[in-house]
Amino acid sequence: MTVGCGAEPAFGASDLQAPDRHGDRDAIPGLIDFAVNVRGTPPAFVLDAVRAGIGDLSRYPSVADEQRAIEAIAASHGRPAEHVLLLSGAADGFEMLPRLGVRHAALIQPSFTEPEISLRAAGVPITQVTLAAPWSLGAGTGDGVPDDADLVVLGNPTNPTSVLHPRAAIEALRRPGRLIVVDEAFADLTLGADGRPEPESLASCDWPDLIVIRSVTKTFGLAGLRAGYLLAAPDVLGRLSAGRRPWALSTPALAALTACLGEQGHAYCAAQAQTVAAERALMLDELARVGLRVAATPAAPFVLVEVPRATEVKRRLVEHGFAVRGCANFVGLGDGHLRLAVRPAEQVRALTAAIGQVTEEMGNGSLA
Repeated sequence: MTVGCGAEPAFGASDLQAPDRHGDRDAIPGLIDFAVNVRGTPPAFVLDAVRAGIGDLSRYPSVADEQRAIEAIAASHGRPAEHVLLLSGAADGFEMLPRLGVRHAALIQPSFTEPEISLRAAGVPITQVTLAAPWSLGAGTGDGVPDDADLVVLGNPTNPTSVLHPRAAIEALRRPGRLIVVDEAFADLTLGADGRPEPESLASCDWPDLIVIRSVTKTFGLAGLRAGYLLAAPDVLGRLSAGRRPWALSTPALAALTACLGEQGHAYCAAQAQTVAAERALMLDELARVGLRVAATPAAPFVLVEVPRATEVKRRLVEHGFAVRGCANFVGLGDGHLRLAVRPAEQVRALTAAIGQVTEEMGNGSLA
């Protein structure tokens, strides 16, 4: 089944359904931001690394700059440097996917919209493999992927459901002649039941048919800088990077990547993962207290909640000072869900109070 991917430029219901509309469009200055999944501002050691290179902006990014970032990433995941491709944000990696000569792509949905946008713009036939709620990839899920699909794309944890898929379920999608792309933009903030970091990440796995795309912009508060990386076998990297422009990343972005994947970066990330887990637990308690149902067990720094007439609730919350992420443009979802970034308890209590006021204004009388 191939699904259309049109987008309307005007703001309104059609705009909210456009695949290229992201949470940043809703995070209007002055609103309390539950729409964007970026964790605060960059830590001091990352800002110091970026500032240290500002005096060199008159020169092009050097091979040495790139190599330092590549070596930090490779060491972080126990991979050879030849398995690393630097990205100007994760979206840069999705834009490269059509260079693989894909004949038929299967997208595990609901999920981040950028892979579909890039593949469809290149004329690649797409099958939407839409999981049933609570959207967990399990045994037999691969039965819905067409046998001739030579590319399968999924997120782990998935945006916007916050579901973390088991590694074994992803491995079950492998077939001869097929590449698996895993978007791990939020993997560095996941914890196992035993507290182990990144329990389902495939970043350290050297399968020849695997592509892992990661970003540092969410955890380290660097969305405006655009920095990420891709991990894959050298022959796959060669196909992805063919014809790529020189100096693909700026000097500040390279400095930030090197810092984020270094020793200080690992310590900071581990602390952030613990903070997210604690804040998310308190947030779930507060949402349950006011009768909001969380749609799936969350593992990422955001949760998906069921809200009747979510688009109208989202619009009215702006009037109360809050930005939230609607889900009307995610395949398999619609006007019954909102995605909420994990935030401190005080902000969450203020949000739930505002949602209660909005539902009273709308005459619902109930959050459920």
